[in-house]
Amino acid sequence: MIRPDSRSNRPAIEIADILRRHGDTYRRVHAGHLSRVERRVMSAIVACRTEALGGHMEACDDCGTTRIAYNSCRNRHCPKCQGPARAAWLAAREADLLPVPYFHVVFTLPAPIAAIAFQNKAIVYAILFKAAPEAMSRLAANPRRLGAGIGVVAVLHTWGQALTHHPHVHCVVPGGGLSPDGARWIASRPNFFLAVKPLARLFRCLFFERLTAAFDAGTLNFFGDLASLAKPAAFAAHLVAMRRISWVVYAKRPFAGPAQVLAYLGRYTHRVAIANSRLVALDEDHVAFSWKDYRQNGATKIMKLKADEFIRRFLLHTLPDGFHRIRHFGFMANGHRAAKLALCRKLLDRERTAPNDGEPSPVDSDALTWAKVPACPDCGGVMRIVEGFRHSFSRSGAPSQSVRCDTS
Repeated sequence: MIRPDSRSNRPAIEIADILRRHGDTYRRVHAGHLSRVERRVMSAIVACRTEALGGHMEACDDCGTTRIAYNSCRNRHCPKCQGPARAAWLAAREADLLPVPYFHVVFTLPAPIAAIAFQNKAIVYAILFKAAPEAMSRLAANPRRLGAGIGVVAVLHTWGQALTHHPHVHCVVPGGGLSPDGARWIASRPNFFLAVKPLARLFRCLFFERLTAAFDAGTLNFFGDLASLAKPAAFAAHLVAMRRISWVVYAKRPFAGPAQVLAYLGRYTHRVAIANSRLVALDEDHVAFSWKDYRQNGATKIMKLKADEFIRRFLLHTLPDGFHRIRHFGFMANGHRAAKLALCRKLLDRERTAPNDGEPSPVDSDALTWAKVPACPDCGGVMRIVEGFRHSFSRSGAPSQSVRCDTS
């Protein structure tokens, strides 16, 4: 018996369903404003796990049940394609964990600066990525603070619960760092990492330095309501106003242990603007989805938007090609991470400053679920690929004759 692909419990409504029903109209209405990246994201999500991308036939070793499994689009904005990438990334990060407390620090751009960021995503998001870790590193290096070189994992998010544009960086930081001469591990206080007020001021200063340099280099663009900022005097006045407001840096409580760090990273690193599970209703005019109102203690509410507005908000969060939204800094930077972490472990072992002498806990089992080989829906046996197939496309983009590829 041939079954359809049932490896996951498909939500009643998916982003793909919204784009199939309303995507063509959205493309026509916004033809002059849709970027190549946005068009590609829409097409990829619609085609994901359909015959348009081809697939393979799986057969059970035990009972002979067969089923068709279609290929994923692997687009990083697709809600259905983050599981395997998340599992592989977490497995690699498990080896990086140190037996010390970890802290979570969030840097958020104020709305007027976020508006500039939206029109200059690659440049301003990169500035955000540099200014936030540098602010922590500089403050931590101060002998009156921590006096150590720290490591940072930073993750960019650009959305709020209502899908509005809300760029911020989540930073996960080990509670301590290496002494300037690299001979000691300097531990932070158990429940305190860095003071947020001076951290916020330094973050704002470093951000403005880089933003001003980008403006002076002529790399920033301004459109619509922001067009006046193209003039140096207006831009300078805008920054002066932004210096008068407080920038939000939020430090959460330290994680309970390595397992909690991994669980957190698994939820945040490969998240997209909205999960399919949050979609509640879809009709010819509207899309409804659940959201948490943190101004009312995280109360869950239902938001109903016109389909056009929902798609617009979803596409607000597409990232430029080649832009990395997970980055490592300090002793966790890619160029020397293995050597620096080995030194950290050696020093921690020597000085016995770690609060947890055990090995890092294994990766959260839920994080690896997507990467496991699916079981037979009838008997629970192992399903193996027996034949692959793909589809060729006509110039109009419609799938034509199937092309089979034996992968046995």
